[in-house]
Amino acid sequence: MRALVVTGPGKAELQETEPPVAAPGEVIVDVERVGVCGTDVELFTGEMSYLHSGRSWYPLRPGHEWCGTVTAVGADVDADWLGRRVTGDTMLGCGRCHRCRTGRHHVCADLAEIGISRGRPGALAEQLAVPASALQPLPDTVDLTLGALVEPGGNALRAVKGAGLAPGGRLLVLGTGTIGLLAALFARARGIEVHLLGRDPEGLRLARTLGFEGAWTRPSLPELAWDAVVDASNAGDLPALALDLVEPAGRVVCIGLAGTPSTIDTRHLVLKDVTAVGVLGGSAGLAGAVAAYADASVDARPLVAATVGLAEGLEVLAGHRPAGAGQGPKIHIDPRR
Repeated sequence: MRALVVTGPGKAELQETEPPVAAPGEVIVDVERVGVCGTDVELFTGEMSYLHSGRSWYPLRPGHEWCGTVTAVGADVDADWLGRRVTGDTMLGCGRCHRCRTGRHHVCADLAEIGISRGRPGALAEQLAVPASALQPLPDTVDLTLGALVEPGGNALRAVKGAGLAPGGRLLVLGTGTIGLLAALFARARGIEVHLLGRDPEGLRLARTLGFEGAWTRPSLPELAWDAVVDASNAGDLPALALDLVEPAGRVVCIGLAGTPSTIDTRHLVLKDVTAVGVLGGSAGLAGAVAAYADASVDARPLVAATVGLAEGLEVLAGHRPAGAGQGPKIHIDPRR
Protein backbone atom coordinates (compact mmCIF):
# COMPACT_ATOMS: atom_id res chain seq x y z
CA MET A 1 0.00 0.00 0.00
CA ARG A 2 1.01 3.66 -0.29
CA ALA A 3 2.01 5.51 2.86
CA LEU A 4 3.41 8.95 3.63
CA VAL A 5 6.50 8.51 5.82
CA VAL A 6 8.59 11.18 7.53
CA THR A 7 12.19 9.99 7.35
CA GLY A 8 13.94 12.88 9.12
CA PRO A 9 13.59 16.58 9.94
CA GLY A 10 12.09 18.25 6.89
CA LYS A 11 12.14 15.01 4.90
CA ALA A 12 9.12 12.94 3.86
CA GLU A 13 8.31 10.61 1.00
CA LEU A 14 5.62 8.36 -0.38
CA GLN A 15 6.55 4.73 0.13
CA GLU A 16 5.16 1.38 -0.93
CA THR A 17 4.85 -0.60 2.29
CA GLU A 18 3.34 -3.88 3.38
CA PRO A 19 -0.31 -3.45 4.40
CA PRO A 20 -1.03 -4.03 8.09
CA VAL A 21 -2.33 -7.32 9.43
CA ALA A 22 -4.82 -7.26 12.29
CA ALA A 23 -3.23 -8.54 15.50
CA PRO A 24 -5.48 -10.01 18.21
CA GLY A 25 -7.78 -7.27 19.44
CA GLU A 26 -7.20 -5.09 16.37
CA VAL A 27 -9.06 -4.16 13.21
CA ILE A 28 -7.88 -2.93 9.83
CA VAL A 29 -9.44 0.29 8.57
CA ASP A 30 -9.45 1.47 4.96
CA VAL A 31 -8.62 5.12 5.57
CA GLU A 32 -10.83 7.62 3.75
CA ARG A 33 -9.92 10.99 5.25
CA VAL A 34 -7.11 12.36 7.44
CA GLY A 35 -6.67 15.80 8.98
CA VAL A 36 -3.25 17.43 9.23
CA CYS A 37 -2.63 19.24 12.50
CA GLY A 38 0.16 21.22 14.10
CA THR A 39 1.57 18.12 15.78
CA ASP A 40 2.05 16.46 12.38
CA VAL A 41 3.85 19.54 11.09
CA GLU A 42 6.13 19.61 14.16
CA LEU A 43 6.95 15.93 13.64
CA PHE A 44 7.89 16.80 10.06
CA THR A 45 10.01 19.83 10.96
CA GLY A 46 11.68 18.09 13.90
CA GLU A 47 10.41 20.63 16.45
CA MET A 48 8.15 18.16 18.29
CA SER A 49 9.44 17.70 21.83
CA TYR A 50 8.84 13.93 21.72
CA LEU A 51 11.58 13.65 19.10
CA HIS A 52 14.07 15.08 21.58
CA SER A 53 12.89 13.05 24.58
CA GLY A 54 12.98 9.71 22.74
CA ARG A 55 9.21 9.22 22.83
CA SER A 56 9.03 9.55 19.03
CA TRP A 57 11.60 8.70 16.39
CA TYR A 58 12.16 8.56 12.65
CA PRO A 59 10.99 7.08 10.41
CA LEU A 60 7.41 7.72 11.41
CA ARG A 61 4.01 7.84 9.74
CA PRO A 62 1.81 10.71 10.98
CA GLY A 63 -1.97 11.00 10.98
CA HIS A 64 -4.14 10.87 14.10
CA GLU A 65 -7.30 12.68 12.90
CA TRP A 66 -8.96 10.16 10.61
CA CYS A 67 -12.00 8.17 9.59
CA GLY A 68 -12.61 5.13 7.40
CA THR A 69 -14.29 1.74 7.12
CA VAL A 70 -13.37 -1.48 8.93
CA THR A 71 -12.39 -4.14 6.39
CA ALA A 72 -10.78 -6.84 8.55
CA VAL A 73 -10.81 -7.93 12.19
CA GLY A 74 -8.29 -9.83 14.25
CA ALA A 75 -8.81 -12.57 16.78
CA ASP A 76 -11.04 -11.70 19.74
CA VAL A 77 -12.75 -8.87 17.83
CA ASP A 78 -16.51 -8.87 17.22
CA ALA A 79 -17.16 -9.45 13.52
CA ASP A 80 -19.96 -6.88 13.71
CA TRP A 81 -17.26 -4.22 13.24
CA LEU A 82 -16.80 -5.32 9.63
CA GLY A 83 -18.10 -2.72 7.19
CA ARG A 84 -18.71 -0.11 9.86
CA ARG A 85 -17.64 3.51 9.44
CA VAL A 86 -15.39 4.53 12.30
CA THR A 87 -12.89 6.94 13.72
CA GLY A 88 -10.76 6.23 16.75
CA ASP A 89 -8.96 7.41 19.85
CA THR A 90 -5.38 8.57 19.35
CA MET A 91 -4.39 7.68 22.91
CA LEU A 92 -3.63 3.99 23.47
CA GLY A 93 -2.95 3.13 27.10
CA CYS A 94 -1.62 -0.19 28.39
CA GLY A 95 -5.07 -1.14 29.71
CA ARG A 96 -3.63 -2.62 32.91
CA CYS A 97 -2.37 0.20 35.12
CA HIS A 98 -4.35 2.17 37.70
CA ARG A 99 -4.78 5.12 35.36
CA CYS A 100 -6.19 2.97 32.57
CA ARG A 101 -8.47 1.08 34.93
CA THR A 102 -9.90 4.35 36.30
CA GLY A 103 -10.71 5.89 32.93
CA ARG A 104 -7.51 7.92 32.52
CA HIS A 105 -5.79 5.91 29.81
CA HIS A 106 -4.79 9.13 28.04
CA VAL A 107 -2.20 9.76 30.77
CA CYS A 108 -0.95 6.17 30.99
CA ALA A 109 2.79 6.04 31.67
CA ASP A 110 3.15 3.61 28.74
CA LEU A 111 0.91 5.61 26.41
CA ALA A 112 1.33 5.13 22.67
CA GLU A 113 -0.26 7.68 20.35
CA ILE A 114 -1.37 6.75 16.85
CA GLY A 115 0.76 8.61 14.35
CA ILE A 116 2.73 10.39 17.06
CA SER A 117 4.65 8.29 19.58
CA ARG A 118 6.10 4.91 20.49
CA GLY A 119 6.39 3.91 16.83
CA ARG A 120 2.62 3.51 16.36
CA PRO A 121 1.91 4.13 12.62
CA GLY A 122 -0.62 6.81 11.76
CA ALA A 123 -3.37 7.16 9.21
CA LEU A 124 -1.50 8.79 6.32
CA ALA A 125 -1.71 5.55 4.39
CA GLU A 126 -4.31 3.50 2.58
CA GLN A 127 -4.85 1.25 5.62
CA LEU A 128 -4.45 1.54 9.38
CA ALA A 129 -4.34 -1.02 12.18
CA VAL A 130 -6.28 0.10 15.29
CA PRO A 131 -7.22 -1.62 18.55
CA ALA A 132 -10.95 -2.31 18.50
CA SER A 133 -11.15 -0.81 22.00
CA ALA A 134 -10.16 2.57 20.52
CA LEU A 135 -12.86 2.65 17.83
CA GLN A 136 -15.65 5.20 17.75
CA PRO A 137 -18.52 4.33 15.39
CA LEU A 138 -19.82 7.01 13.04
CA PRO A 139 -23.50 7.34 12.11
CA ASP A 140 -24.47 7.99 8.50
CA THR A 141 -25.21 11.64 9.31
CA VAL A 142 -21.49 12.23 9.99
CA ASP A 143 -19.75 12.55 6.63
CA LEU A 144 -16.05 12.07 5.88
CA THR A 145 -15.14 15.68 6.61
CA LEU A 146 -16.81 15.61 10.01
CA GLY A 147 -15.49 12.11 10.70
CA ALA A 148 -11.92 13.34 10.43
CA LEU A 149 -12.80 16.29 12.69
CA VAL A 150 -13.95 14.10 15.59
CA GLU A 151 -10.52 13.88 17.22
CA PRO A 152 -9.88 17.66 17.33
CA GLY A 153 -13.55 18.11 18.18
CA GLY A 154 -13.14 15.86 21.20
CA ASN A 155 -10.25 18.02 22.40
CA ALA A 156 -12.26 21.21 21.94
CA LEU A 157 -15.32 19.76 23.67
CA ARG A 158 -13.20 18.77 26.67
CA ALA A 159 -11.90 22.35 26.83
CA VAL A 160 -15.46 23.71 26.82
CA LYS A 161 -16.50 21.29 29.56
CA GLY A 162 -13.40 22.30 31.52
CA ALA A 163 -14.61 25.90 31.46
CA GLY A 164 -17.58 24.77 33.55
CA LEU A 165 -20.04 27.35 32.23
CA ALA A 166 -23.82 27.11 32.25
CA PRO A 167 -25.92 28.48 29.38
CA GLY A 168 -25.65 32.27 29.37
CA GLY A 169 -22.11 32.28 30.73
CA ARG A 170 -19.52 34.33 28.87
CA LEU A 171 -16.47 32.58 27.41
CA LEU A 172 -13.41 34.11 25.78
CA VAL A 173 -11.40 31.84 23.48
CA LEU A 174 -7.81 32.84 22.77
CA GLY A 175 -6.85 31.69 19.28
CA THR A 176 -8.72 31.29 16.00
CA GLY A 177 -7.07 28.11 14.77
CA THR A 178 -8.86 24.77 14.49
CA ILE A 179 -9.16 24.08 18.22
CA GLY A 180 -10.16 27.64 19.08
CA LEU A 181 -12.90 27.72 16.45
CA LEU A 182 -14.10 24.25 17.39
CA ALA A 183 -14.26 25.25 21.06
CA ALA A 184 -16.30 28.29 20.06
CA LEU A 185 -18.71 26.14 18.05
CA PHE A 186 -19.21 23.58 20.83
CA ALA A 187 -19.63 26.31 23.45
CA ARG A 188 -22.23 28.14 21.37
CA ALA A 189 -24.16 24.89 20.92
CA ARG A 190 -24.38 24.73 24.72
CA GLY A 191 -25.92 28.19 24.97
CA ILE A 192 -22.73 29.96 26.06
CA GLU A 193 -21.96 33.50 24.92
CA VAL A 194 -18.71 33.14 22.97
CA HIS A 195 -16.05 35.68 22.02
CA LEU A 196 -12.73 35.03 20.30
CA LEU A 197 -9.42 36.84 20.49
CA GLY A 198 -7.06 36.45 17.54
CA ARG A 199 -4.42 38.18 15.47
CA ASP A 200 -4.80 36.32 12.17
CA PRO A 201 -7.13 38.31 9.87
CA GLU A 202 -8.24 35.13 8.07
CA GLY A 203 -9.10 33.41 11.35
CA LEU A 204 -11.06 36.43 12.58
CA ARG A 205 -12.84 36.72 9.25
CA LEU A 206 -13.82 33.04 9.36
CA ALA A 207 -15.01 33.40 12.96
CA ARG A 208 -17.34 36.19 11.89
CA THR A 209 -18.51 34.13 8.91
CA LEU A 210 -19.40 31.39 11.39
CA GLY A 211 -21.62 33.88 13.21
CA PHE A 212 -19.31 35.01 16.01
CA GLU A 213 -19.70 38.76 16.06
CA GLY A 214 -17.40 39.00 19.07
CA ALA A 215 -14.16 38.30 17.18
CA TRP A 216 -11.52 40.70 18.45
CA THR A 217 -7.88 41.70 18.27
CA ARG A 218 -6.09 42.65 21.49
CA PRO A 219 -6.54 46.43 21.05
CA SER A 220 -10.25 46.07 20.28
CA LEU A 221 -11.13 43.56 23.02
CA PRO A 222 -13.98 45.03 25.09
CA GLU A 223 -13.80 45.21 28.88
CA LEU A 224 -16.35 42.55 29.70
CA ALA A 225 -16.60 40.06 32.57
CA TRP A 226 -15.09 36.84 31.20
CA ASP A 227 -16.49 33.97 33.27
CA ALA A 228 -13.94 31.60 31.73
CA VAL A 229 -11.07 31.84 29.27
CA VAL A 230 -9.82 29.02 27.03
CA ASP A 231 -6.26 29.40 25.74
CA ALA A 232 -6.22 27.55 22.42
CA SER A 233 -3.15 29.36 21.12
CA ASN A 234 0.53 28.48 20.83
CA ALA A 235 1.70 31.81 22.24
CA GLY A 236 3.81 31.64 25.38
CA ASP A 237 2.42 34.87 26.84
CA LEU A 238 -1.29 34.08 26.54
CA PRO A 239 -1.75 31.88 29.63
CA ALA A 240 -0.75 34.92 31.71
CA LEU A 241 -3.15 37.08 29.71
CA ALA A 242 -5.92 34.55 30.29
CA LEU A 243 -5.31 34.79 34.03
CA ASP A 244 -5.38 38.59 33.85
CA LEU A 245 -8.65 38.64 31.92
CA VAL A 246 -10.72 35.99 33.68
CA GLU A 247 -13.17 36.98 36.40
CA PRO A 248 -12.26 36.20 40.01
CA ALA A 249 -13.37 32.65 40.86
CA GLY A 250 -13.53 31.91 37.14
CA ARG A 251 -11.70 29.25 35.14
CA VAL A 252 -8.75 29.26 32.79
CA VAL A 253 -8.48 26.27 30.46
CA CYS A 254 -5.16 25.60 28.73
CA ILE A 255 -5.32 23.40 25.65
CA GLY A 256 -2.74 25.16 23.47
CA LEU A 257 0.98 24.44 23.74
CA ALA A 258 3.71 27.01 23.18
CA GLY A 259 7.13 26.13 21.85
CA THR A 260 8.71 27.73 24.92
CA PRO A 261 7.72 27.64 28.61
CA SER A 262 4.83 29.84 29.66
CA THR A 263 4.92 31.72 32.96
CA ILE A 264 2.08 32.80 35.22
CA ASP A 265 2.14 34.46 38.63
CA THR A 266 0.60 31.91 40.99
CA ARG A 267 -0.05 34.68 43.52
CA HIS A 268 -2.43 36.12 40.95
CA LEU A 269 -4.03 32.69 40.52
CA VAL A 270 -4.54 32.29 44.27
CA LEU A 271 -5.69 35.81 45.07
CA LYS A 272 -8.26 35.68 42.26
CA ASP A 273 -9.35 32.18 43.36
CA VAL A 274 -9.07 30.99 39.75
CA THR A 275 -9.31 27.33 38.74
CA ALA A 276 -6.73 26.32 36.12
CA VAL A 277 -7.53 23.32 33.92
CA GLY A 278 -5.21 21.51 31.51
CA VAL A 279 -6.59 19.43 28.64
CA LEU A 280 -4.59 16.66 26.97
CA GLY A 281 -6.26 14.69 24.19
CA GLY A 282 -9.81 14.20 23.06
CA SER A 283 -10.45 10.71 24.45
CA ALA A 284 -13.30 11.58 26.80
CA GLY A 285 -14.82 13.98 24.27
CA LEU A 286 -15.00 11.79 21.16
CA ALA A 287 -18.52 10.44 21.68
CA GLY A 288 -19.82 13.92 22.47
CA ALA A 289 -18.22 15.34 19.35
CA VAL A 290 -19.80 12.62 17.20
CA ALA A 291 -23.20 13.30 18.78
CA ALA A 292 -22.96 17.06 18.16
CA TYR A 293 -21.94 16.53 14.54
CA ALA A 294 -24.67 13.93 14.04
CA ASP A 295 -27.50 16.12 15.34
CA ALA A 296 -26.12 19.16 13.43
CA SER A 297 -25.82 21.30 16.57
CA VAL A 298 -22.19 21.77 15.49
CA ASP A 299 -21.18 22.05 11.83
CA ALA A 300 -17.39 22.17 11.68
CA ARG A 301 -17.04 21.58 7.94
CA PRO A 302 -16.26 25.25 7.11
CA LEU A 303 -12.99 24.80 9.04
CA VAL A 304 -11.64 22.54 6.28
CA ALA A 305 -10.05 24.63 3.54
CA ALA A 306 -9.21 21.84 1.08
CA THR A 307 -8.91 18.09 0.62
CA VAL A 308 -5.91 16.78 -1.33
CA GLY A 309 -4.39 13.44 -2.28
CA LEU A 310 -1.65 11.58 -0.45
CA ALA A 311 1.16 12.84 -2.71
CA GLU A 312 0.10 16.44 -2.12
CA GLY A 313 0.33 15.77 1.60
CA LEU A 314 4.09 16.18 1.35
CA GLU A 315 3.63 19.84 0.51
CA VAL A 316 0.99 20.26 3.22
CA LEU A 317 3.38 18.96 5.88
CA ALA A 318 5.94 21.46 4.63
CA GLY A 319 3.47 24.25 5.34
CA HIS A 320 2.16 24.95 1.84
CA ARG A 321 -1.55 25.61 1.36
CA PRO A 322 -3.11 24.03 -1.72
CA ALA A 323 -4.08 26.28 -4.59
CA GLY A 324 -7.67 27.39 -4.27
CA ALA A 325 -7.88 26.55 -0.56
CA GLY A 326 -10.66 28.24 1.39
CA GLN A 327 -10.47 30.27 4.60
CA GLY A 328 -10.42 27.34 7.03
CA PRO A 329 -7.30 26.43 9.02
CA LYS A 330 -7.56 22.68 8.40
CA ILE A 331 -6.32 20.68 5.40
CA HIS A 332 -7.59 17.13 4.84
CA ILE A 333 -5.92 14.32 2.92
CA ASP A 334 -7.73 11.50 1.12
CA PRO A 335 -5.26 8.55 0.98
CA ARG A 336 -7.30 6.91 -1.79
CA ARG A 337 -6.29 9.74 -4.17
